[in-house]
Amino acid sequence: MPNFVDVILPLPLDNRFTYSISNEEAFFLQEGIRVAVPFGKSKIYTGIIAEVHDRDPKVYEAKPISQILDEQPLSTQQQLKFWSWIASYYMCTEGEVMRAALPGAFILESESIVQLKKDAIIDDSELKDDEFLVVEALQNQSSLKIKEVEALLDKKTVLPVLNRLMAKDIVVLSQEIYEQYKPKRVRYIKLHENHESEDAMHALLDELSRAHKQREVVLSYFSLKAKSTKPIKAKELLKISGTTSSVLKSLLKKNIFQEYYINEDRVGFGGEITRNHIQFNEFQEKAFGQIKASFEEKTVCLLHGVTSSGKTEIYFKLIEEVLNKGQQALYLLPEIALTTQLINRLQAYFGDKVLVYHSKYSMNERVEVYQNVLNATDDAKVVIGARSAIFLPFQKLGIIVVDEEHEATFKQYDPAPRYHARDAAIVLANQFKAKTLLGSATPSLESYFNAEHDKYGFAELSRRFGNVMMPEIEIVDIKEKHRKKRMTGHFSDRLLKEIEASLAEGEQVILFQNRRGFSPILECNTCGHSPQCPNCDVSLTYHSHTNQLRCHYCGYHIAMQQRCMACHSDDVSTKGFGTEQIETELKALFPDHKIGRMDQDSTSGKYGYEKIITAFEDLEIDILVGTQMLTKGLDFRNVNLVGVMNADNLLNFPDFRAHERSFQLMLQVSGRAGRTKKRGKVLIQSYNPHHQIIQQVSTNDYTSMYKEQLQERYNYKYPPYYRLVRLSLKSRDFSKTNDAADWIAKAMQNVFKQHVLGPEFPPVARIRNEYYKNIMLKIPQNQSLGKTKAVLNKILVSFNSIGAYRSVRVIVNVDPV
Repeated sequence: MPNFVDVILPLPLDNRFTYSISNEEAFFLQEGIRVAVPFGKSKIYTGIIAEVHDRDPKVYEAKPISQILDEQPLSTQQQLKFWSWIASYYMCTEGEVMRAALPGAFILESESIVQLKKDAIIDDSELKDDEFLVVEALQNQSSLKIKEVEALLDKKTVLPVLNRLMAKDIVVLSQEIYEQYKPKRVRYIKLHENHESEDAMHALLDELSRAHKQREVVLSYFSLKAKSTKPIKAKELLKISGTTSSVLKSLLKKNIFQEYYINEDRVGFGGEITRNHIQFNEFQEKAFGQIKASFEEKTVCLLHGVTSSGKTEIYFKLIEEVLNKGQQALYLLPEIALTTQLINRLQAYFGDKVLVYHSKYSMNERVEVYQNVLNATDDAKVVIGARSAIFLPFQKLGIIVVDEEHEATFKQYDPAPRYHARDAAIVLANQFKAKTLLGSATPSLESYFNAEHDKYGFAELSRRFGNVMMPEIEIVDIKEKHRKKRMTGHFSDRLLKEIEASLAEGEQVILFQNRRGFSPILECNTCGHSPQCPNCDVSLTYHSHTNQLRCHYCGYHIAMQQRCMACHSDDVSTKGFGTEQIETELKALFPDHKIGRMDQDSTSGKYGYEKIITAFEDLEIDILVGTQMLTKGLDFRNVNLVGVMNADNLLNFPDFRAHERSFQLMLQVSGRAGRTKKRGKVLIQSYNPHHQIIQQVSTNDYTSMYKEQLQERYNYKYPPYYRLVRLSLKSRDFSKTNDAADWIAKAMQNVFKQHVLGPEFPPVARIRNEYYKNIMLKIPQNQSLGKTKAVLNKILVSFNSIGAYRSVRVIVNVDPV
């Protein structure tokens, strides 16, 4: 009887593909095992087996698989089920989910290899220059990869050259699958067994009496051995003895030492358990009781706790209970910066049971975390990470904690799958019959709405830990300050006075400006021209530390212009301000104090966040300027003053969530102030101090903001009353993008009538020379989401069959944030 497997390929293809297998392979293979399979004319891809069966594909003849890559499944059945849900709900393909879920090292792909033909007759006179270079290189080495040929000829298109050589019967092309993950091998040293007895040791030292350096290494070895029973690393031995590797090499040649290698995890944490008991105050105790009671009936609970109220301790207690049952816990955070602070706190309670997973980790490190979680090792009891951590292969998940659940960074934008980690986490927890706790000082409207309507459980923490008072929030009218000439750069006299007072008392200051760079616009005062990005519809932002004008969308940059590019006038000036400009002004105003900056430009690299946060915690930085990275749950004990440089650029944003987001950002950044005994102070600078949102922030009135925004959402048909699906069309041809958008919009309006908005151009309508146009579909609560998506899929299938629109790409975003 013939046997087949359905395979998920890491490609944006709607279907699984069927391959044939032998009876022996059918006996061994199971769901979740990786196989290398041929696809297309010559490519080989890694696929994950989704099903083993005996159904012959009717449309095509099934090819045999090329290779089995695993002995045990790499993906669990729960994972495959979760991938299928994400693909279905977010209207993408399982292949795209697979590519997002597995570390890149697991998705092996074939590499084209060029080799000389064995009996090739080569006549140099018949070869062109580029052909001769390839042949000459192959005569010196057995094979070349395509990339190596590209580097050799210094051009991207090398296939025509290789095709000519194949036509002349000189070279052959073959496919090689390469394994990308390499375990970390650490070199260890031990004494040769011939020298282990006491007499042999003395004889050895006498023998080395003239070789001082070698004798020093041997003595250092004995010294290390006396201190610890652990194996001795070669690196450590060389460091302590202060000699070079050539001395050690001589000792290995003489058979005095032996070397051996051990595979080691790159992501091990030697965390010590320093705190065994979590002590609650009465308010935490009450909130913990509410959560436990709600978990009796519901699987999801929302914890609404003001900033610095001790939510983290409640999370730890819930995680501890889950670990005691032998289960795993997932702790999701919106920002990598937050993991830096929380790792130490988690390790204080859970020791080395904590693993971290996020995109700043190298590929090899992510592979090791993945394998630890898959094998349910003791190291992987608690996983803390950013949104991609939901794709790890959990075995016994007991709880998912989503901290700062309101954050927009939980939503993935590009590439697909465009999932929301908070919503996906709830589905993942349900698969394991686990619990989900959503925590925030400023919950999203949707979560609060669900809690109010009894879909989620609800718990509240309304007091700060240790009876610390909420910060005093003061609004500064900068329009009035400008009129009275009381502004120094972008600082009001009031803000400067408070900064001086805080610094005088040895306290730290945080300043929030939600725009990086020095200035968003460079403008000519003569003709009004400002330099634009040639690839995107945005002006270039000035960055002073590199003296460049840079596009934040495509990365295009040019040197700072001293003259206007249009009229050549010398009278050019910058408009608006970013974090860099604030930093520059502060250095001039407070030359004796250390100023730090935390934004996307200053936190590149794996430890970028850690360096800045640690320096601030160690009081090496007096004033920290930053973007919204600063607002998210960071705990700084010595900060007593927070300044919001300009609240208006948050409010005046073309998005139905702008007011909710502004409230959340301002209240969250305010929460960084006064987290110990002394009451903190927050100054919000605004041209419009009487704006409803700013007033609500000043009184910490979440409920008023919620009711007001909910009423607006109801009036204008937005979430939580309506579901949204946004279609973005993009192509390099402006008129084709327009025509294609009109075609889809008309097809959708025929079915969904007035619930279709657009097509319309987004605020930035051209990025990387591609034109964008959006169509928004609003889905009422009484309308089936599944049937709506099915109709939408039919429309898109019809659209994709139109040849004229083949160059137009449609991106579907379900629940765009």
